Amino acid sequence: MLVLGVESSCDETALALVGDDGVAASVMATQADLHALFGGVVPELASREHARLIGPLLDELWRASGLTWNDVDRIAVTRGPGLLGSLLVGLAFAKALALGRGLPLIGVNHLHAHLLAAGLPPDEERLAFPALGVLVSGGHTHLYRMDGPTALTALGRTVDDAAGEAFDKAARVLGFPYPGGIHIDRAAQQGRRGQYKLPKPKVNGSDFDFSFSGLKTAVINISHHAQQVGEQIDVNNLAADFQGTVADILTDHLMRAAEHTGANKIVVAGGVSANSGLRAALSKACEERGYPLYLPQLSLCGDNAAMIGSQAYYEYRAGVRGDLSLNGVASMPVDKIFY
Repeated sequence: MLVLGVESSCDETALALVGDDGVAASVMATQADLHALFGGVVPELASREHARLIGPLLDELWRASGLTWNDVDRIAVTRGPGLLGSLLVGLAFAKALALGRGLPLIGVNHLHAHLLAAGLPPDEERLAFPALGVLVSGGHTHLYRMDGPTALTALGRTVDDAAGEAFDKAARVLGFPYPGGIHIDRAAQQGRRGQYKLPKPKVNGSDFDFSFSGLKTAVINISHHAQQVGEQIDVNNLAADFQGTVADILTDHLMRAAEHTGANKIVVAGGVSANSGLRAALSKACEERGYPLYLPQLSLCGDNAAMIGSQAYYEYRAGVRGDLSLNGVASMPVDKIFY
């Protein structure tokens, strides 16, 4: 079975061909430089760019794969969550292809697809369910129990800023361009922890929910105070303390949740899973406890269409089908799938 995956949930336009043997081809057009001018994603501009890019990107996919429409069996598309205008561009494109070629259409929960990216190519044994998964991105920080590729139960989520959002906001006050996570990572590798005392916020009444707003605000306050008194901030050390604190929070939550649920396998996904500090902290914690750790390739940490095609592979096998009434859903419950 060969699935054409379509991803347009935010500011990356992506297409991929995913089959039983893995990813046959994957192409992407990023809008990062455009949105960097505004310090963040502008939804209307993102939608227009998706509409401009997605057609030529399909031509590029055929050239990269050497395949044709005759090889494609299914069309998969991100249904949500995401920016509604961006989602609708991908949905309209996927529905037109499905109608024109007479192919089944499958709508995919973008968050679930991220968690399965560590298992690409599609291979249920590769991830060895059940497992504990954490999705860490610019818009989401969610903790799941994963009993199978289509059986996910939310255990915790952020009550304010997502971890990736905190990275971007902290990066801005430190003088880094958007997107800021990669710049903080690079600076942190040149710095040392311990100079700046930062909080590790906890959510009252919840063991597994996250909060990153207070941590972000602490970095902002340190920067503003230094400006007011004429002091110089050590940007590399502050980046190291911030990144290390985020990694500590995520690692602590995961290890406690693993003990609570009895899950002994850890899956990490989302754009922030590419962060070197987080990868190092989780690798160390999992090694100490004997937990297998599953991380996506760096190229699959961010939004991509390969993960959409892979998730659809499992959904179709589970009996999921869509039709031309499929619509975009900007905000979706983290533990449910809508078709």
